[in-house]
Amino acid sequence: MAGLTDSPLLTEQLRRFSGGDREVAESVLREVFPKLHEIAVRELRRERYIAPLSPTELINEAWIRSLGKGGWTINSRDHFYAIASLAMRRVLVDFARSRLAQRRGDGEAPTSLDENTLNRLPGNTDLESLVLIGSLMDQLEKANLGASRVVDLHYFAGFTLDEIAEITGLSLRQVRHRWEKGRDWLRDRM
Repeated sequence: MAGLTDSPLLTEQLRRFSGGDREVAESVLREVFPKLHEIAVRELRRERYIAPLSPTELINEAWIRSLGKGGWTINSRDHFYAIASLAMRRVLVDFARSRLAQRRGDGEAPTSLDENTLNRLPGNTDLESLVLIGSLMDQLEKANLGASRVVDLHYFAGFTLDEIAEITGLSLRQVRHRWEKGRDWLRDRM
């Protein structure tokens, strides 16, 4: 990820927006759109067999479902982009769930996957792998929110452990511990 330096004006606008100030929404979106597009291209390349969406369609879905609603605390521009990346991942997981349900007749349980699923992501994934990871991440979030956030930021959003420490305000040791707990929790359930 790019350096964690910020434009103070954009960071302030992001904070105002996330706090519910809709007056800055259009200027925020205009400012962050190029980076959101870059993130969307990366996410779609990773899931190229999952979702026939354009980067702009993925951004729009993520914006409508979660980014545009606000309600989170923004620490920096990179923190916002991490949230955006996670929102896009959730859109793709939901899309994969929907396609699997259609393929399987709405309601049939998905088959379990082998231990290599986590190692295959984020490369050449299939619908079942993406749905399994999405489901496991939802369970991890309920079991250990801190570990879930670090796994999301590191594995899915691509931030280094050092960057996560800076974004979250945690020590590198705390971040590493949460990463290891989350990773091990996921492996145990694969």
